[in-house]
Amino acid sequence: MTEDLPGLEPEAVSAWLHEHIGAEPPITYSLIAAGGSNLTYRMDDAGGHTWALRRPPATAVLATAHDVAREFKILDALARDGAVPVPAAVALCEDTDVTGAPFSVMGFADGTILRTEADGQRLTADQADAASDSLVDVHVAMHAIDPDRVGLGDLTRHRTGYAERQLARWRKQVEAARVRDTPVLDDLHERLTGSVPAESGTPTIAHGDYRFDNTVLGADHRIIAVLDWELCTIGDAVADFVWSLLYWEDPGDSIGFLPSSPTLAPVFRRRAEVAEMYAQRSGRSLDALQWLVVFSYWKMACIAEGAYVRRLKGARAGASEGSNVAAIADRVDALLEHARDASSGVL
Repeated sequence: MTEDLPGLEPEAVSAWLHEHIGAEPPITYSLIAAGGSNLTYRMDDAGGHTWALRRPPATAVLATAHDVAREFKILDALARDGAVPVPAAVALCEDTDVTGAPFSVMGFADGTILRTEADGQRLTADQADAASDSLVDVHVAMHAIDPDRVGLGDLTRHRTGYAERQLARWRKQVEAARVRDTPVLDDLHERLTGSVPAESGTPTIAHGDYRFDNTVLGADHRIIAVLDWELCTIGDAVADFVWSLLYWEDPGDSIGFLPSSPTLAPVFRRRAEVAEMYAQRSGRSLDALQWLVVFSYWKMACIAEGAYVRRLKGARAGASEGSNVAAIADRVDALLEHARDASSGVL
């Protein structure tokens, strides 16, 4: 492994790829995405073929959140079904001797990924409309999939109680690594747990982190591939949609889910219009929208609190990861204050 290719043994991986998918050496590798998510590499072989490789992060993480074999199964099932565009599932290596962890190989979706406001500003109004329509249309199509029909009925042991499961899971994560008092987080958890609304319908495929920067746009600015299925489960469609909706930042928002959202560009529609588009096209009620907004901000605060604890431990150990500890703590507090403000008249 090298510093530029964390978690990858190029020679061993190249030999495996040559044997199992016919990749022609030499194969070049470049890291596309790192951090807390699965590591993603672009691979180009001498024959002009391109693939993407996914493997868990090199550092210790939640095992269930980074199960590449599970993610490969989801991609394979959805690719066969065809209702949602996904990269082709090419091969799965579960032999950890090759590069220290299982990895999957998928087709490489070559197109545009909108990550920041600057990316959004490069689009015309018509292009932004096409991308927005596609984002909603694909989410509606995803939520119309019968998990049993496509072979994904065993993604979770419990199909109902999606919000309850999430409330329990994230509270457990906070408690397991608690380093400070979090009275607002604790109060919101208690109030949310006591007021969970009815689910929106039959549980279905829930991506878990659906947003522009987990999709690839084609030349017509419509989605050609949905990426990063590691958090996918069976759950409530509207809860999955509202989590996605809060990545759709409006100008003037006091706090957002992203450091810079493409939807801040003036060519994009506003969040309320996107919510109405989803409701009309899916036929699902958004009666629980405000409860789910509070819940989603609470959940994001739990995620940020986990990042705060990791950075705090890094700072105490003298590691570079200890930077910006105070800024992360401030973000947790801001997310919780926003959730508490939004809870007025809801919980």
